[in-house]
Order: sequence, then structure tokens, then C-alpha cells
Amino acid sequence: MTSRERVLTTLRGGQADRVPVSTYELVGYNTHAFENKDPSYRALMDVIREKTDCLAMWGPGSNGRFLESAYPVEISGSETRDGNATEYHQTLDTPKGTLTRTYKVFDNIHTTWVTEHWCKSLDDVDKALSVPYEPVSYDASDRARIDGEVGDRGIVMDGLSDPLWMAADLMEFGQYTVWALSETEHFARTVAILHERCMENLRRNLATNISDLYRICGPEYATPPFLPPAMFERFVVPYVKEMIDLLHEKGALARFHCHGRIGQVLDMIVATGADATDPCEAPPDGDIEFADIKRRVGDRLCLCGNLQLKLLEHGSREDVRRAVIACMEAAKAGGGYIILPTAAPINTPLAKKTEENYITFIETALEFGAY
Repeated sequence: MTSRERVLTTLRGGQADRVPVSTYELVGYNTHAFENKDPSYRALMDVIREKTDCLAMWGPGSNGRFLESAYPVEISGSETRDGNATEYHQTLDTPKGTLTRTYKVFDNIHTTWVTEHWCKSLDDVDKALSVPYEPVSYDASDRARIDGEVGDRGIVMDGLSDPLWMAADLMEFGQYTVWALSETEHFARTVAILHERCMENLRRNLATNISDLYRICGPEYATPPFLPPAMFERFVVPYVKEMIDLLHEKGALARFHCHGRIGQVLDMIVATGADATDPCEAPPDGDIEFADIKRRVGDRLCLCGNLQLKLLEHGSREDVRRAVIACMEAAKAGGGYIILPTAAPINTPLAKKTEENYITFIETALEFGAY
């Protein structure tokens, strides 16, 4: 089988010639990705291109400006240096008043840390929502490039956010949980408004481009202990289900991304209609063993995971080998399983230990993944 055939067969719950092996956010076939431009990643990326199945993370460009809207709201900013980081300060003038945000980017680390969120109160949320909604336009002119690079070596996967995450990300995480639990109806109105925007934008996105797979992020913000299962059922399930129904209508597959403790909400994940879920974290990071996830829902969901990035970065090669074998023993049987890490390195240069452990993971997965 080609990698493309192998991945699609598995995502649809079937049994391929072997378990697909993915390095997730380390994408071998995307020349625009930082890992394919950084010399310290070159040796590992050569192995990834040669031996694994590519899930190329790509999405169309857009004119989205703020909170799922293309309305040309003015966001001014400045930046300062703070040790080995650059701090960015932003100001946004809404019809109901001013909001501010600060985020930090450290040298040689490919991510951002928000240190001050846009909203610190319910009044701030109302200010954010006062920015008029203007549907987002999408530009898929780069799709031909990514298709050409990936070919039959894998599939193209876009990323979407659910409306709960869009609301939660307005505030610092602790404040968000207090908002959701103590001002639930205000939170509900906010999520409903954002969902309307999300769905209209998704319809426009899909009119421009349809990728093979869509990873939906955000539900982990509502898993226990952050919110009780009843709130997951109210604020995640119906909204994500509507997103997935539309994706299926257009012929795309959906992967439900949810870190943490999914044991109490596993049947709710199935109820969204998702084709797959990741990263299926076992204790202590999650609350349910991988074999139990396979037993409960493995006939209804393709499982993706559950190799912890921290193991690949800090464990021994023997530990990595044991973990890969354990994953295969837990989830391989009958198909419907893609082995992949829970995340990917974001630092540069890449540590030699991480490189060696990734190669051990790949080689062991190929050794034990055949059917």
C-alpha cells in the first residue's frame, strides 16, 4: 500500500498492511515547515521522509482578523526585549472600549506564550463581541504545492478550533473556568455566537478547499477536572458534531483532538461523529489506559497516539522501545490505529537525544506494526 492508502484505510477503521507511523507535527513533506529549513533537524527529517506516513499540516490562507471575523478592526502594537525573548504588546479598540494583550516569543522556540489575555472580565468579553462580524475569505492557491510535495506519501490535514476554545482563549485559563462555571449563561451566549461565526467560516473554507482530514482542537479545555462532564456535553458535543457533519457532507474526515482526562467523556467524543481521536493519553497524563480506550471505542473510532513527547525528549532508547511495543499491544489489533507522538519538538537546535529517540520510535513501530 502507499502511505496515502494506508492512512486513509486506517482512519476509516480498516486494517492496512501495517500500522501507519506518523511523527505528527514534524512534517516530512512540507517545505514551508520550520523543521525542513533547520539544519539541526535535517538528519531526522530524512529518516521521517524515508520511513513514515505523512500527515501534512496545511490550511488555506485567510483574511481573518479578530475573533473569527474579517472586519478590519485596528490592532496597534509595540515590542520590547526581555532577556532571551521578545514581548509583544497589542491594543485593540472595539465599539465598546479598548482591550489589551501581551504575548512572548522566546529565541529558538517555535511557539508563543500569552502572558496577558484580551479579556479580564465579562465586560471585556462583551467588548470583544462588539467587533462586527464579517465572514472570512480563504485563499487555497498554495494547495497545488502541498499536494505535489505530499503525493501518495500521505494526506493533507487542516486544523480547526471549536467555539468553546475560541471563547476560553479570550481569558486566562483559571478565569475562563470561573466564567464558565459561575456565569454559565453568559458563557453559553458567547459560545453560541462564536459557533455561528465558526460554521459560516467553515462553509466558506470548504467552498474554497477540501482537505483529506481536519483536526478539531479545543475540547480538552472542557475535560475534567477543568469542567464537569455535563458541560463538555453541553458546550462541546453539539457544536463539534455540527462541524463534523458538514465535513462529512463535503467528503472529509474529522479527527477529535483532546489531551488529558477523556475517560468520562469518551462516549461523548464518539457521539460527535468523529472518525478518529488523539492523543489518547494514558495515566498519569490521562485517566484511562490505552487498551481500555481500544476496548470501549476502538470499533467506532480510529485511535491516534499515545507516545508522550516528553518520553521522546528525555527518556532512554530502551524506554522508547518498550513504550512503542506497549502501544502496539494495546491498540494495533484489528486496525484503526495510527501510532504518533502527543506533540513535536519546538526548540532549535534539535537535541541529539531527541533525534535518537525519534529514530528508535520509528524503527520499533515498523518492526512491530505489520499485520
